[in-house]
Amino acid sequence: VAPRGLPPSRMASLGILLGLLITSCFTFCLSCQNSNEFALTNPEKRSTKESDSKKTKAEEELDTEVLEVFHPTQEWQALRPGQAVPAGSHVRLNLQTGAREVKRQQEDKFQSDLKGLKKGRRLDINTNTYTSQDLKSALAKFKEGAQMENSKEEQARQAKVKQLFRPIEELKKEFDELNVVIETDMQIMVRLINKFNSSNSSLEEKIAALFDLEYYVHQMDNAQDLLSFGGLQVVINGLNSTEPLVKEYAAFVLGAAFSSNPKVQVEAIEGGALQKLLVILATEQPLTAKKKVLFALCSLLRHFPYAQQQFLKLGGLQVLRSLVQEKSTKVLAVRVVTLLYDLVTEKMFAEEEAELTQDSSSEKLQQYRQVHLLPELREQGWCEITAHLLALPEHDAREKVLQTLGVLLTTCWDHYRQDPQLSRTLGSLQSEYQALASLELQEGEDEGYFRELLASINNLLKELR
Repeated sequence: VAPRGLPPSRMASLGILLGLLITSCFTFCLSCQNSNEFALTNPEKRSTKESDSKKTKAEEELDTEVLEVFHPTQEWQALRPGQAVPAGSHVRLNLQTGAREVKRQQEDKFQSDLKGLKKGRRLDINTNTYTSQDLKSALAKFKEGAQMENSKEEQARQAKVKQLFRPIEELKKEFDELNVVIETDMQIMVRLINKFNSSNSSLEEKIAALFDLEYYVHQMDNAQDLLSFGGLQVVINGLNSTEPLVKEYAAFVLGAAFSSNPKVQVEAIEGGALQKLLVILATEQPLTAKKKVLFALCSLLRHFPYAQQQFLKLGGLQVLRSLVQEKSTKVLAVRVVTLLYDLVTEKMFAEEEAELTQDSSSEKLQQYRQVHLLPELREQGWCEITAHLLALPEHDAREKVLQTLGVLLTTCWDHYRQDPQLSRTLGSLQSEYQALASLELQEGEDEGYFRELLASINNLLKELR
């Protein structure tokens, strides 16, 4: 019921205010009831963050207490709970008291001395104080000091070496006082040749001179120097001596000088060495002398096609055939067969090299083509001689003969097939080397010496069937 005495407009205003007030109260109550659903901040998360911040503060306070640094001394001291120990300190557990004890680590003498030297001398690198030029200057001085130390060490080393060795001038002076003359190889060879060529020298002195000379002419330069003063011709003339020992040692010197030395080989051919060597082999001489002469002949002929041509013209194959067939010199048969094998294979290799390089006009090849060695061997009866040498008892000799039979197979094929003794010898050797090769296999040698010999025999038998 409206109060009396109020006008209607006033009453309407009061009603509107009352309605707004009731609406506001209703909205507030509704928001309070659903605060968990519509709140912008989650109370649980907020409470968790508050608890975490409290824990962090508590840990920081705890860390502050734990990280209290303990300063040890040289004596053992008890460590209280919550104290931090510096790195490198010694820590132990006292079994009587149950407390942890700490003391400072004692530095060795070297480190303490080093710190003492460095103390107060450190270079404070401050970009505001030191420029790049200052640093470069300091580095240059450091390198200069290192170089000075190295130079001092080098000087000390040189001084030590000088104490061990004496100057050459001082040695020469002392040698002059002692009448000792330092000779070169050339001077020594001249002296030896003069002694050998002197009529006043005894036989022993001549042999000694040749023996010493052989040592020097092994060197290629010395052998060529022997030509410059006529020493080579003097030694070649020594092959005409009536003394077998002089012939033997003269041939010994020539064989050493000829080896792989074309210049000396040419001078020897022009000086008549080949004829003199063949004469000694063809006449009655001691076996030791013929061994040295055959050595000199082999050294002269190898890798020298012109000398091989002259050898064939002078009847060298007949001389060697007589040498092999004589009973007193049959021990030289393997050396002769080896020489023939080398001469045949040299020409074969020259032909093969010309085919590979497609150069058939080389002077070396033309010289080898003028050496008609294989026809001469067939004509002189070397097919039968080499086949009969296969009966030698030594394995090394058989190997050399088998190699020679292999290179002569094309030239002597018909002779080999018609020789019954060769077939019997090859069959016997095949059985012998099969047994020896089996023993090699049992001992674990897959590629043994006897297997190679057996393979050579099998190849010959296969070719001759």
